[in-house]
Amino acid sequence: MSVQPAMPKSWRVDTKPHKFCPGCGHGLVLKALGQAIDELGIQDRAVFGCDIGCSLLAWDFFNVDTIQTHHGRTTPVITGLKRANPNLIGIAYMGDGGGYAIGSQHLVNAASRNEKITVILVNNTQYGMTGGQMAPTTLPGQKTETTPYGRDPEKTGYPTQGPEMVAAITREGAYVARGTVANLRQLKNYLKKALENQMAGNGFSFVEVLSTCPTNWRTNAEETWKMVEQELPKYFKVGEIKVPGQKEGEANG
Repeated sequence: MSVQPAMPKSWRVDTKPHKFCPGCGHGLVLKALGQAIDELGIQDRAVFGCDIGCSLLAWDFFNVDTIQTHHGRTTPVITGLKRANPNLIGIAYMGDGGGYAIGSQHLVNAASRNEKITVILVNNTQYGMTGGQMAPTTLPGQKTETTPYGRDPEKTGYPTQGPEMVAAITREGAYVARGTVANLRQLKNYLKKALENQMAGNGFSFVEVLSTCPTNWRTNAEETWKMVEQELPKYFKVGEIKVPGQKEGEANG
C-alpha cells in the first residue's frame, strides 16, 4: 500500500506534479505557503500574484484567485487589488530578479508607503529561467553564466540584502523576515505571521526565502544542500528582522 503525500488543501491537485526543475526550492516555498493559507482559513479571500521568471510556473499551483503579471510588476498589481478591495489577502510572489532588479522601484515604494500586502521573494542567487546569469543576490566569487570567473564586487557591487533594506524604510507596522527551504517549519511560521500581519491591517509584510537551483548552480544533492544550508546564510542572515510591537534588535529567528 503506497502512502500518498499530504498536500495543502489550498493546492490545485490536478496540476501536480509541478513544473519546476528537480531539486528546485519553489515547490517547498509554495507548500509552506499553502499550509499557512490552510491554517489561517483564507483560501476564499486570497489573491496570488506571480511574476515572470521561474515563479510564473506557480500560476496554476493553488485553488485561489491568481494573476500572472509582467516581469517586476507583481507588487503594484497586488497593491492595486488590495486597494480596490481591502478585504482581500494580497500575496505577491517573485524571484530575486523580479523583486530586486526590474521590480526594485515597486518594492521600495510599496514598502515606503506601508502597503498592506504580503510580498514573498525567492532568493536562489541567480536568474534561473534564462540560464543562470548574475542576479542582484549573486554571492561574491560565485560563478554564473555572466560571471564565469566569479562575481567581482569591485565591478558589480555586493549582493542585495533585501529584508534589511525593507526593514530600514518601513514603518512600525511592517513585518520583515528571511526564511530558508532548509527549515520548512520555521518558514511556514514566517509566512503565516506575514499573512496575519496583513490581516491585522498593520502594514507591509515581506519574507525573503533562501532557495535552491541545482540546475544552474550545477551542483549535486550534497553540494546543493550545503549551498543553501551553510553558504547562503553566511551572507544572508536567516531570522525575523522586524516584528510589529518589538523594539529594534528584539526580532529573532
